[in-house]
Amino acid sequence: MAVTHTFAIGREQCFQQIDKLIKSHSLHTSESLCKLLRYLAEHSLDHPGVALKEYQIATEVLGRPAGFDPQSDSTVRVQAGRLRVKLAEYYAHEGTDDPIVVEIPKGSYALTFHLRAAKAGGPATLILESGAKRAETPPSTRGWAIAVVVLSVLLAATLSTTALLLSQRTRTQAATSQPVPAAYQIFWNRFLTGPQQPWVIFSNGSFVGRPETGMRYFNAASDTRAFILDHYTGVGEVLAIHQLDRVFNLLNRSIRVKRGALFSLDDAKNNDLIFVGSPSENLTLLDIPGTQEFIFQRLDSGPRKGDLAVINVHPQPSEPKTFLGTPPNQPTTEDYAVVSLLPGLDPSRSILILAGDTTFGTQAAVEYVCREDSVKELLQRLKVSNPGDLKPFEALLHVKIAHGVPVTTDLIAVRSRD
Repeated sequence: MAVTHTFAIGREQCFQQIDKLIKSHSLHTSESLCKLLRYLAEHSLDHPGVALKEYQIATEVLGRPAGFDPQSDSTVRVQAGRLRVKLAEYYAHEGTDDPIVVEIPKGSYALTFHLRAAKAGGPATLILESGAKRAETPPSTRGWAIAVVVLSVLLAATLSTTALLLSQRTRTQAATSQPVPAAYQIFWNRFLTGPQQPWVIFSNGSFVGRPETGMRYFNAASDTRAFILDHYTGVGEVLAIHQLDRVFNLLNRSIRVKRGALFSLDDAKNNDLIFVGSPSENLTLLDIPGTQEFIFQRLDSGPRKGDLAVINVHPQPSEPKTFLGTPPNQPTTEDYAVVSLLPGLDPSRSILILAGDTTFGTQAAVEYVCREDSVKELLQRLKVSNPGDLKPFEALLHVKIAHGVPVTTDLIAVRSRD
């Protein structure tokens, strides 16, 4: 009887494969397919077993109106078919050596992730999960779900595929069965050793108006504070919290989350803080020491007067003084974001600022520090190789965006701070 080999793979590896696909020659020129692929991946891994409807995909991904009728409009089926073909094309050429294969089974919009068949030693069993002994571990009260796909060998030597769903996981599982990348331990060390769990403060701007008739930013010169709406935030901030929760779960550490409008300086005094969003919406940042090298500021002159920009306070040779993303009256395709580690109000504590000009840049900044390869890149630029050696710094990122999804993020400048 052939020996069955078992391989475990986690969410990080799945999303790394998705990123690789999006950047591939087969897919990178099709923004709509890249956006669809990322959406299907997030849904398949976050909500295993929950079927996607064509209406959801059409309205949430493809920009179709609320009156979309899947019976008379085949857009979703056509796009899914195109993506299915592109995936097959990638694995037939560029991805011939990729160990993880991503597919869209016909008749479904749920992605599957599986290993290539073993070349020797018999077929393989693939389990997408963070824990090894599922039956021995009580269910978690946390919510981040993981898809589990098992390829098993039948006694009659017939290979069949069985889909198993694991809707919850525990910190014990993540800490004991999924190795923590060394880069994570170095970068996040300051937020793992404090007496209390770090606070994550996400931005929620001040608006006036009504959602059904239109909202705009609050203007202190002309608007009354009695009608401020301060309970809305961007999609990038929401996805950012999810990414941070995933990483801290892996590090066996909890986070506390609060929206910026409810955060006070009393909270800031004795805690490690992670701010998600720029000072234009995360207003608490205006009351504490902030960045000194890359500053968010609205321009007071020129053709882009009033637009939010990142000011390069001490530009190096060949660096511009001002970094501006896409104009606000156009679809966002470019943004800039800042990653900054600063001393806390209590010098023994730390502040991490993850912020973009737009919600998409903020999402990209958080994703950058939540991915092993990009964290490694940042640590190399800072010349840090040991936990405890990371000193305050400021880094600037350039983000390319397609249909509301950050597709590439490049580290373009780093400043160490004394």
